[in-house]
Amino acid sequence: NEFCERFSYYGMRAVLVLYFKYFLRWDNDLATSIYHTFVALCYLTPILGAIVADSWLGKFKTIIYLSIVYAIGQVLMAVSAIHDITDTDRDGTPDNMTFHVALSMVGLFLIALGTGGIKPCVAAFGGDQFSDSQDKQRRTFFSVFYLCINGGSLLSTIITPILRAQECGIYSQQKCYSLAFGVPAALMVVALVVFIVGSGMYYKAEPQGNIMLDVCKCIGFAIKNRYRHRSSQYPKKEHWMDWAEDKYEKLLIAQIKMVLKVLFLYIPLPMFWTLFDQKGSRWTLQATTMDGNFTVNPILILTLVPIMDSLIYPLIQKCGLNFTPLKRMTVGMLLAAIAFICAAVVQIEIDKTLPTFPTASQSQLKLLNMGSNPVTVNLPGNDPLVLSPAQVCPHTITHNYQVENSTDDVTAKPEQGNNAIRTTVNVSTVAADFGLIEPFYYSNYSLIKNGKVTFTISGSSQSCEYSRDFGFGSSYTFFIPTEDIKPNSAHMALQIPQYFFITAGEVMFSVTGLEFSYSQAPNNMKAVLQAGWLFTVAIGNFIVLIVAELAKLPEQWAEYILFASLLIAVCFIFSIMAYFYTYIDPAEIEAQFKKKLNADDEDDKSKLQKTEVEMVRKDSNKSHDEDDPAKQTKM
Repeated sequence: NEFCERFSYYGMRAVLVLYFKYFLRWDNDLATSIYHTFVALCYLTPILGAIVADSWLGKFKTIIYLSIVYAIGQVLMAVSAIHDITDTDRDGTPDNMTFHVALSMVGLFLIALGTGGIKPCVAAFGGDQFSDSQDKQRRTFFSVFYLCINGGSLLSTIITPILRAQECGIYSQQKCYSLAFGVPAALMVVALVVFIVGSGMYYKAEPQGNIMLDVCKCIGFAIKNRYRHRSSQYPKKEHWMDWAEDKYEKLLIAQIKMVLKVLFLYIPLPMFWTLFDQKGSRWTLQATTMDGNFTVNPILILTLVPIMDSLIYPLIQKCGLNFTPLKRMTVGMLLAAIAFICAAVVQIEIDKTLPTFPTASQSQLKLLNMGSNPVTVNLPGNDPLVLSPAQVCPHTITHNYQVENSTDDVTAKPEQGNNAIRTTVNVSTVAADFGLIEPFYYSNYSLIKNGKVTFTISGSSQSCEYSRDFGFGSSYTFFIPTEDIKPNSAHMALQIPQYFFITAGEVMFSVTGLEFSYSQAPNNMKAVLQAGWLFTVAIGNFIVLIVAELAKLPEQWAEYILFASLLIAVCFIFSIMAYFYTYIDPAEIEAQFKKKLNADDEDDKSKLQKTEVEMVRKDSNKSHDEDDPAKQTKM
């Protein structure tokens, strides 16, 4: 079930930024902002899911009902990506973009409600299948659980982009986002069916009341009662939550203390997710300016999880080092910071390959000699330039003044790795027909895919062929041959180090954190603490929006360095907090607390019985006094 559900979620998310950019025609910043807002919402709704599961439906029914909502949202996303619905002029571009935006936003909201609502329930429901004595088996389960997550992620991030790359449509062929969203929708239905089929095999714990609201009310009462008794005349209590003893049970207060202790430790954690979730936004957009096509993160995590569990951690333990869960999480944060430093280095290399386009106050000239004699060109502020016959100036000349642009030149990298081609001869290819071109003139640009392309060059009585291999995102003016914008030359393999470090950090931080959250939670509050863990992910995604908006750095590499620096600072704070944290066994504490309560009850009963005996003796003495005439008062 988790495998299929994660395939559905990560498959949709893998192409979401590209859908925003190329289908809805949003710019990079807006696409990034909406993407992180959606991810944040996915991790805010677990609070709602925890309340519903613990107080009303139970984990099992909550997973089923919200999975239905989830599937409906996926279907809406698939429908929103069908361009033919509003393409009345049949040019391949939707004519009513508002319809597609509205439908996709509703779909994303339902997906966020569904995936977030079941998120605290699925992991906790799996953990419920193990008793307190099966700690080793539970750890194995969470490792396998995380492997299933990344198994689904691996296949979805490979298959979904392939589906998107297909061309589909009724009237015009365009990138098939509807298929890329439709397959995840189908997998979500499969996940739901599989989960229902296994119903008879599960242990289903009954909901134990609205624990989330009870926790909030208890904390609120303790704060209010403490404020009422802030005067020095009142005796101090051992813990500020003890001020709730006037209204709430001591066991509930003790359980809340355990939860608050872990939640306080969560405060620095959002910064890790701030960096980690940019894999799906900034890093994806970074890859669109590179050469190549491959997926590496899910492959790395599928190999690193078992290597860490069976090799690295036991080896560290044999060396006599106490590599506690909180220490693992600290190292994971450092690895994520290193990953962003690697991303900054890659971005610097990419920037070296990008063309320099003119600013608003500049113009650029591209000189072509289409004649049969050499031409000397004199431009103000430049040395004389001699152009040979049938040649193009090897570089572009930039001037700090504006001229009227009489041609339709390319002023940015072609989108989606396409190559912009125009010619100064009669040329046609399978992908594009440039038509008849007048002498000493040129064609408009046409977009063709990467790979080897053969041009047929024809005249009045003869023709010939010319072949050329194209990369991604180039622009050419073929005066056969030359190039206006060089193809993407920074290969995607340069991203492997940053993906390795972020994946290693994810294994040490996220897998460990998942297990840590469950092990430190009281029995009736596991879903609450899981929701708190996921809430840190939501805050992390909001931090992306805040930092990027406040910083407004002109260079992308500088933004990467900023995020890495922030995480290193937060990591230092977290390591100090972790040093003073004391690990607990919630079951043992609860057992000791109940034993103490029982002992107090026995003492109360004993005192009550003793008091009753004394009262009986007094009544007996009184009775004897009444029978003794010498002790009776005469009236």
